[in-house]
Amino acid sequence: MGSLDDVVELMEKMKIIGVSFSLDDFGTGLSSYSYLRTLPVDYLKIDGIFVKDIKENPSDYAVVKSINEIGHFMGKKTIAEYVEDDEIVEILREIGVDYAQGWGIGKKLPITTLID
Repeated sequence: MGSLDDVVELMEKMKIIGVSFSLDDFGTGLSSYSYLRTLPVDYLKIDGIFVKDIKENPSDYAVVKSINEIGHFMGKKTIAEYVEDDEIVEILREIGVDYAQGWGIGKKLPITTLID
């Protein structure tokens, strides 16, 4: 990203025409709480590194729960990545995560199968 002010301005213009934005890989890398506070995003994608072992790792459970809570507090919908089975789906449902993506939800499809 260049100037954060320029990015925010562009995002706000795009939102006028119906574009939605998500803050990807939240909790790792460049995604941070300062971006969450500054950027007018609609969705917060919880990085799959915290989701994939949520069944066995209480720390991952706590991280996912806290990211979900802060996202909802700030008026964002949450999306969990790496949802690989029904047990993870159920844990995320209990936590209150809004959306899930991964093999446990559906397999990858060529985009051409969705365009008919």
